[in-house]
Amino acid sequence: MKMPPAEKILEAYSAIADDRVIMHEDHAEVSSSDGSKAYLVEWKENQYASSDPATYWQSYPGYPVLAVLMKQGRLPLDEEKIRSMAGIPWKKLNDAHKRDYAAAAEEALSTVENRDEIMRMAEEENRLLSAMDLTLKRKIKK
Repeated sequence: MKMPPAEKILEAYSAIADDRVIMHEDHAEVSSSDGSKAYLVEWKENQYASSDPATYWQSYPGYPVLAVLMKQGRLPLDEEKIRSMAGIPWKKLNDAHKRDYAAAAEEALSTVENRDEIMRMAEEENRLLSAMDLTLKRKIKK
């Protein structure tokens, strides 16, 4: 599996902190930070599919898939610690930085008090993600 940019974990934290992840039995709906888009994430065993551009076109788990993995308990989630990630306008930041995700994350984290702790958690999440046996698909066959 192709690894996502590390900053996508931070976007997943925000999606969870903002309550933008609606879980169902075999799928989830994840809204974008500005509310303009909703992504469908589906899964069956270790196969995941999502309509977000990163997962669909770039073949790495985008923030909607990452948020679902956290909500499922497959990646660690400390909802108390990530509360500081609520309200970050990722779409606006990513557009302003022309998809330079590191620069967007730098700006996003500039006001987050527990920034170092958040970064340590994100690094650990990426390490765990790289060891997971996941397959990304464009569509899940039911």
